Amino acid sequence: MRPEPMAVFGRIYRLARLVGDVQERTYARWSISRGEFDVLAALRRAGAPFTLAPRVLTASLMLTSGGMTGRLDRLERAGLIRRSPDPADRRGLQVTLTDAGRHLVEEAADAGLAVQRDLLDALPPADQERLADLLRTLLGAVPDQGA
Repeated sequence: MRPEPMAVFGRIYRLARLVGDVQERTYARWSISRGEFDVLAALRRAGAPFTLAPRVLTASLMLTSGGMTGRLDRLERAGLIRRSPDPADRRGLQVTLTDAGRHLVEEAADAGLAVQRDLLDALPPADQERLADLLRTLLGAVPDQGA
């Protein structure tokens, strides 16, 4: 049995965990977790009026509804999002990024990208491109498990 896959995937897993920890510490400056950042970033990416249904957020972030509810509760208490009735579905809700939330997520995203840029600077630009290409190819080889 060839052990090379273990070396490659072991490094990928370790790198993902370590960079995730660095990102978590970066976002902590704004008193948010990485998961909360993900919610704010999804709303920001949605574009004006920065509103999505909770079910759309849940699906896009691959969370349970309970996990999403906890994140939304914390973000709403912090004044970063607002939940309101969905005018198109009286049984539904919509989640909207507040001005404070938009300002925070833009600052946190810039800081997170700076951290990632600094880490990638360990590689010359040509190697960064090659790594991105190799990872894209590897991701394309993963069978869809219905997720």
